[in-house]
Amino acid sequence: MPIDTAITGGTIASASGQYDASVGIDDGEIVAIGSASSLPEAEETVDASGQLVLPGVVDVHVHIDDQFSEDSYESATSAAAIGGTTTYIDFAWQAWLGDMSPFDEEGTLLEGIERKKDKGRDALIDFGLHGAITREDPAVLDEIPEAIAAGVPTFKMFTAYEIGLSNGFMNRVIKRLAEEDGVGVFHTEDPSVCDTLVELAREDGKSDAVHFPGTRPDYAEAMAAEDAVQMATAAGMQYYGIHTSCRKAADVLERFQDEHGSELVRAETCLHYTTLDDSVYAEQGNRPVIQPPIRKSDDVEAMFEQLDGGVLDVLSTDHCAYTLDQKEGGAWWEINPGANALQTSLPVFYDEAVNRRGYDPSFVVKLLCTNPAETFGMPEKGTLDPGTDADIVVFDPDESFTVTAEDNVGVADYTIYEGREVTGRPTKTFVRGELIAEDGEVVGEPGYGQFLERERPDWD
Repeated sequence: MPIDTAITGGTIASASGQYDASVGIDDGEIVAIGSASSLPEAEETVDASGQLVLPGVVDVHVHIDDQFSEDSYESATSAAAIGGTTTYIDFAWQAWLGDMSPFDEEGTLLEGIERKKDKGRDALIDFGLHGAITREDPAVLDEIPEAIAAGVPTFKMFTAYEIGLSNGFMNRVIKRLAEEDGVGVFHTEDPSVCDTLVELAREDGKSDAVHFPGTRPDYAEAMAAEDAVQMATAAGMQYYGIHTSCRKAADVLERFQDEHGSELVRAETCLHYTTLDDSVYAEQGNRPVIQPPIRKSDDVEAMFEQLDGGVLDVLSTDHCAYTLDQKEGGAWWEINPGANALQTSLPVFYDEAVNRRGYDPSFVVKLLCTNPAETFGMPEKGTLDPGTDADIVVFDPDESFTVTAEDNVGVADYTIYEGREVTGRPTKTFVRGELIAEDGEVVGEPGYGQFLERERPDWD
């Protein structure tokens, strides 16, 4: 019997190397890797000559259709598909009341999971969820086993904002997660330091975005990271630090990883922390206001040092989609922090890492595809191994283009990479063997994406 699809003539890029081979796809899975002549007959053949064949990008830090993003699941996953992202993990919020809250009443973590699963019915690509704990309600401790059983084994905690948890309550959650073999995902900024500096800036009228980074300093990120990872390693819980932005915080994680290994301590950085420095605030104003802030050029270098050395395991986007009306026209403390990046993450990072810094394409695959899938319990994603999902990107390493918001398919009508010249672009994106994007156009149907009931990650 013929298989569904053969992708021939390309160069496969895996986390361990590159080699010329063809890929056979049948019934949504990769069934063979080898020479074109060794594959079974295929109903359709895709010629990838002169191009790289990559696993689909797995973005484990994305905000969609909530208070941190105006994107719907359809608009965000359309952008993702064009950019080569085939799987993402969003956040299921325990409803809370406050100035930041979109909710009318408090709710449970399990209700948040069901709410986001329901919204995800319009997704073009596959998705998972992190539980997000926003209130110091002891009842949430009893929800953790049920959430894990529902395929949500990872739980986000904040140290800052109105949803920040005290160290005391966070320690209770950490201990329960350790008992259940779950993973804690941490946003770390010391709230007392940041809140005081923000208030002082406001009193002094420092409303221009150039003053923003000074109100959320690198040492505040490092202080909170040290508290959280100290509690996590004491409990034996798997700790994952999100959006690591600076040398000081990465050094903290390196110290604990040296002591406890990657079996307990892992972390990510984000696209913007590897490609931009704080000069963007003078150039772009409020558009790149992101928390933690974009840092100094030395911090950019530190991110690559730690990605190269393995202290940082994953590159994500922290995608948040807003419009210019929501980002401009006021003081930096009056606008929504965050920026969109799902459509540009693979080409921009590939260009930065491979073309500008001389890394191998395998470096990109490891950080954007294989490591995130392995770290977050998705064995069917992140590689081109036979038996895994046929999530595949055909990528032209020689195609150059200029990043511009005019090409955005999501809600955001700006990009912090506006005018950036990039070489390397996805030409085809497949999810479970189905072509969903081609040459910058979405060709798949909303609703094709599936919710992933993820396994408990085992970092051993």
